[in-house]
Amino acid sequence: MPKRGQYVVNTYIMRPHLFNGFKYDLRLYVLVTSFEPLTIFLYRDGLVRFATQPYTTKNRKSRFAHLTNFSVNKKASNYKKAGVSGAAEGESENCSKWSLNTLREAFSNLGMDFEAEIWGKI
Repeated sequence: MPKRGQYVVNTYIMRPHLFNGFKYDLRLYVLVTSFEPLTIFLYRDGLVRFATQPYTTKNRKSRFAHLTNFSVNKKASNYKKAGVSGAAEGESENCSKWSLNTLREAFSNLGMDFEAEIWGKI
């Protein structure tokens, strides 16, 4: 791998974790400042993108249930854009994009420990 440049790393998960029946992905931001020794800084916030249809294994061709890409889901009739001002007004459980902090709050509201169950594993 070249030492310079920007990269996106991802993997498809066959049995994804769902939130309220919807598949989601996390976009996390890291800064690698050294490879020897390996030094990585992980930013505490990020982006959460939801599919716009409930996840099902019965219809694997349903792009809106299996893909979380903005370019795909913005075409769905039920895509809900977050408000311009961000988490304070526009981000809610009805929007298709959240900040990672909004997901943390949603887990907390359900009595789940995001730090232990998700962040600790990351």
